[in-house]
Amino acid sequence: MKNWKRSLLSLFISVGLLAAAAPAMAAPQPASVKINNQNVEFVTNAPIVDQGTTMVPLRSTLQAMNVQLSDVQDSTIHVVMDGKEIVLNSRTELINGETYAPIRIVGEAAGYKVHWDQQSRTVFLISEATGEGARGFMWEVKHGGNTVYLVGSMHIADDSFYPLRSEFEDAFAEADYLGVEIDLSKAADEANQKLILDVGMYQDGTTLKDHVSKETYAKLQDILQQNGLEPNAFDVFKPWVVESTISTLKSMQSGYEASAGIDLYFIQKAIERKLPVLELETYESQLSMLDGFSSELQEKNLNTALDNFDVSAELVDDMADMWKSGDDQKLLEFTESMIEDPEYYKAMLTDRNIVMADKIDGYLKSDKKAEYFIVVGAAHFAGKDGIVQLLQDKGYSVVRK
Repeated sequence: MKNWKRSLLSLFISVGLLAAAAPAMAAPQPASVKINNQNVEFVTNAPIVDQGTTMVPLRSTLQAMNVQLSDVQDSTIHVVMDGKEIVLNSRTELINGETYAPIRIVGEAAGYKVHWDQQSRTVFLISEATGEGARGFMWEVKHGGNTVYLVGSMHIADDSFYPLRSEFEDAFAEADYLGVEIDLSKAADEANQKLILDVGMYQDGTTLKDHVSKETYAKLQDILQQNGLEPNAFDVFKPWVVESTISTLKSMQSGYEASAGIDLYFIQKAIERKLPVLELETYESQLSMLDGFSSELQEKNLNTALDNFDVSAELVDDMADMWKSGDDQKLLEFTESMIEDPEYYKAMLTDRNIVMADKIDGYLKSDKKAEYFIVVGAAHFAGKDGIVQLLQDKGYSVVRK
């Protein structure tokens, strides 16, 4: 298998934290709303995006959906739709004298499919689903009154991934817990930003060019300059940070964003529902794993990303098509291509899969009789060392959905 697949592994396995940690996430940003492709005009206060959740002026948004607001009490919203009173449990905020609420909560309650388009910063509410949606990757495991849905994520995505097929939404609607690798909504937190910088930057006075060959550094300079950046823009960062950034730079220019990734999509929905979010890993464990790569492997991965920079957007398109079609064979081939580099495969997949499978085993053996919706990178599930096989080895029946 070709080496370029290594440079795309972060889309399916981890390190969404680096793309999601952009400081812009920390500040509320304006957004727009369209209902069945018609713009909603907000006379005074506009919608905002706050920590990954789109908040809208409640009364005017409901009016645009032909829904009447009757009362708001703390986190309880009373509305009237088609002559019937409905009670919504939702976070609310008073902003500039007006009550705001998450658009997804009120939109879905009114029967709309809700989708966020990152490029246009627009929330689309569609009254009828268009098609069945992408197949993606999902498995079901049951034991002792507990149900675990395993969802394979692509950590960056675009508008074409949504709406998801109804099986995803129906399973999530019944979930008592959302499980993810790490909670990406916290990537912009000051402590996590500091942690990423502390681990990913040189602290000994050296710079990147002291740790890679002249040839590698020259290739990086050329790509940075071609993209309007200073040739020394990444000097303070270690090779694994630069490699991850370069791997996603071209795809982000093509419209793929961490904010549209499958895991962050469900994290945002969980926040709106006030659903507990379980982390199967930690920021510390992911960063330690990446920082623990040998210097030889770090430079090798960086060179792979640099050598494939010009074709990376097309390659991401191929990966996106694989996800949307739910092609199990291609996912298996992609995952098994990593075996050729034992250090990389062990750190990125084998070791982490064991930890995550053990946690999922604990959920299945819990006495809570609950439903868990677990979303981690799709490549964690495939192959002889994948989570699906590890759970089967523990005696569970894992059913592809």
